[in-house]
Amino acid sequence: MEKKSIVKNYIYNLIYQMLTIVLPLVTTPYLSRVLGAGPIGIYGYTLSIVTYFILFGSLGIAMYGQREIAYVQEKKEEQSKTFWEIVIFRVITMTVALIIFYLTFCLKGEYSLYYKILILELVANAIDISWYFQGVEDFGKTVVRNIIVKSLSLVCIFIFIKSPEDLWKYFLIYTVANVFGNLTMWMYIPEILPKVRLKDLNLIKHIKPTLALFVPQIATQIYVVLDKTMVGNITGNMSEVGYYEQAQKIVKALMLVVTALGTVMSSRIANTYATKSYEEVKEYLRKSFKIVWFLGMPIMLGLIAITPNMVPWFYGEGFEAVIPLLIATSPIILAIGLNNVTGIQYLIQTGKQNIFTISVTVGAVINVIFNFVLIKIIGTVGASISSVLAEVIILFVQLYYLKEEITIKDVIEDSFKYIISGIIMAIIVYGISLKMNIGIISTLIQIIIGGIIYVLVLIILKDELIKVIISQIATKIKVGD
Repeated sequence: MEKKSIVKNYIYNLIYQMLTIVLPLVTTPYLSRVLGAGPIGIYGYTLSIVTYFILFGSLGIAMYGQREIAYVQEKKEEQSKTFWEIVIFRVITMTVALIIFYLTFCLKGEYSLYYKILILELVANAIDISWYFQGVEDFGKTVVRNIIVKSLSLVCIFIFIKSPEDLWKYFLIYTVANVFGNLTMWMYIPEILPKVRLKDLNLIKHIKPTLALFVPQIATQIYVVLDKTMVGNITGNMSEVGYYEQAQKIVKALMLVVTALGTVMSSRIANTYATKSYEEVKEYLRKSFKIVWFLGMPIMLGLIAITPNMVPWFYGEGFEAVIPLLIATSPIILAIGLNNVTGIQYLIQTGKQNIFTISVTVGAVINVIFNFVLIKIIGTVGASISSVLAEVIILFVQLYYLKEEITIKDVIEDSFKYIISGIIMAIIVYGISLKMNIGIISTLIQIIIGGIIYVLVLIILKDELIKVIISQIATKIKVGD
């Protein structure tokens, strides 16, 4: 089978990630003004609850499935057998999770209506086969699907969400879109995979390896899910959850730019490792680290610099509490970017999930402990600090176990030019923001100036990556002429 182009797949994935960034930039200001912090907090809190059941129902199947499909990219019969075994296994486990969720949360309670709607989210995850297309490095289909689904969701939000009483409609739009999007992916399967006989399938063999990935997946999601649950339970204030939810939307959207390459590289590294091309794997990792620093530093420091000017006009009146949350959370963009390389791209794809499990479990414990302490003292900012600290700890634990394969020098050797450029950019942008009025035009000017400064400093420092990018752009322009 012909190798898919990493650049092409990265572009496909980046298109989707850019869409994921743009949509929150459009919907977040609208929902902040129309729904308010309280209803948004209810949304974030209840979604965090259903996510636990999705995690338990999914086990470690998504990461495991992508890896196993990547291992057999050139073997269609084996690929089809693996696909159907994993699909059936996942439907069974998700059905069990759905039944328990319904009996526990949907029969009574203040938020029972929202929980009933969120049953559709469990259904969407049961039929999700995006892991298969990631495993075969075919990102075009998932990108087209996501563009259509998310665009329709955007239209529906502006048509149907008009007041806090429309919160249930927001839940419905979110869940129906996910179900519809995941269903559309199934139309490709009959054309791609040959039929297999049910009696030839062996579901049992997948139990142990999926359970091996279950613990790290649970631990990883602690930062995404448990933070909201703990903020809601400790503060007893859904508005606090709402502030945290809105800050997280922006940070996660920007984080996707940094981790976009990871989704593409994971399958390539798994396939390369399976062919015992170990030096090639290390070269892929080195490039991944370099790109994370190149993208992560300006995004992280740029967000810190523009936040005081951006939050008032972006979120609207009453969301000033988001400013310290964005500043405190922004370092997680770089931390998760680096963890994505050592953890998802390397440890998971090379079968070293035990090390990954240890690292994220340590991070999860650190996160929970500091959440209990810091949320009580400084509220939601404490949850943000705890998450950043946990991700940094995870990185150091992984590097400790991988010291014979990936050293700290490997991680930071290409970072210094990006750190210097990022700091210079952030100082200038923040200085400009102090002299400008608050507004969308001011923020856009700051972003544009920041980008120009960052690139210019890298050119002055003679960074290799920026030279390659400029050279490729110049080549494209000449070809166009």
